[in-house]
Amino acid sequence: MVRKILAALLAAMTLTPVAQAGALPAPRDSDFFDNGMPDPAKVELGKQLFFDKVLSGSFNIACATCHHPFAGTSDGLSLPVGEGANGTGVTRDTGVGYDAVQERVPRNSPALFNLGAREFTTLFHDGRVEPDPHSPNGIASPAGAALPPGLDNALAAQAMFPVTSGTEMAGQPGENPVADAAASGDLIGVWAQLAERLQGIDAYTSQFITVFDDVHSASDITFVHAANAIAAFEAAAWRADDSPFDRFLRGRRAALSLRQMHGMRLFYGKAGCGECHGGPFQTDHSFRAIAMPQIGPGKGDGASGYEDFGRERVTGNPSDRYRFRVPSLRNVALTAPYGHSGAYNTLDAVVRHHLDPVESLYAYDYEQAVMPQRSDLDQHDYHAVSSAQIRANIAAANELGPRSLRNPEIAAIVDFLHALTDPAMLDLRRDVPPRVPSGLPLAD
Repeated sequence: MVRKILAALLAAMTLTPVAQAGALPAPRDSDFFDNGMPDPAKVELGKQLFFDKVLSGSFNIACATCHHPFAGTSDGLSLPVGEGANGTGVTRDTGVGYDAVQERVPRNSPALFNLGAREFTTLFHDGRVEPDPHSPNGIASPAGAALPPGLDNALAAQAMFPVTSGTEMAGQPGENPVADAAASGDLIGVWAQLAERLQGIDAYTSQFITVFDDVHSASDITFVHAANAIAAFEAAAWRADDSPFDRFLRGRRAALSLRQMHGMRLFYGKAGCGECHGGPFQTDHSFRAIAMPQIGPGKGDGASGYEDFGRERVTGNPSDRYRFRVPSLRNVALTAPYGHSGAYNTLDAVVRHHLDPVESLYAYDYEQAVMPQRSDLDQHDYHAVSSAQIRANIAAANELGPRSLRNPEIAAIVDFLHALTDPAMLDLRRDVPPRVPSGLPLAD
């Protein structure tokens, strides 16, 4: 009798969300580049490049530093500390002496899961890499017409830009020639210098020749080839579409616990989460203003210079001010802190923010920010969130109305968000190479 009751309850809770919440994604496999099977040699080359500090101006930081497998393909910090710092993840410091970090990276380091799916065509928090049929490769980017041809996809285009940022990988003017080119806006010069470095490493040259049909000698290697390889690695290594939720959608009704199913019903129903976080990867790829607290140095916007106008920086449209890209929620339990500036350190906190964004903004406690401290950097971190005018501006742009949920309902939604974690992503040690061709150390 008990089994029958439990079976009936399970069936009811399983079917109710499907019947009442049309936003549930279809139980289908998503469409990935290269049919989800990129060339293994290309993936291996991309892995080595991703972890190799040879792609930074001062040979002291790699892509993996701020997107490490051990930190959910991010870094565990609210805001990264890039070129000039030491360490990995939450242990990273701000460096010392002349080469130390000059400022924090203004935005949270986004996770890289599932970016090999074809639907991810708009990247970065503000969408500054996005489809454009009138641009090279059909992709609009900060490089404009200077973006070279031959990029495989938007993910490869995204990989072209961290190396051009002084704060992230290039370094500050006067530190190295790459940094000087980046500071002058010579992106082509940055890419050419880094390609020349790769051309001088025999272990890389042989791999590029093997992987790319148009590379016959070292001199043929371009940074476009490197970006394509890095994108292939990211797409292959961090495809995460076998979570309990995926298994549920494919017919395994017992893949979710009763409380996770309750959370799913709330997510796609009463709580309204699915209105923006719909689709196979819990994102509609839109841009929304939800009164996220602004911490850190900002992007230099506003009268104070401490604001980040988000999507408006790309479109020039004031109606896009404070809007940021709706992130995918796949593996979200692994990718704290949350928000474009990493303001919230727990899933519970960021879910509660969504219930009443304006109230949450005004009540924000910056003690939950996760950043290595240094007095000259700290003085900039909380200017925006402490400014009555800036908070009022952010609050006025909010698009998300309040919702009322009880604590047990919030807990159920958080449980459901944990069901979006692909178990294969819990142990990513396999994605870290033992060494890289440049011979530079993997760890600081």
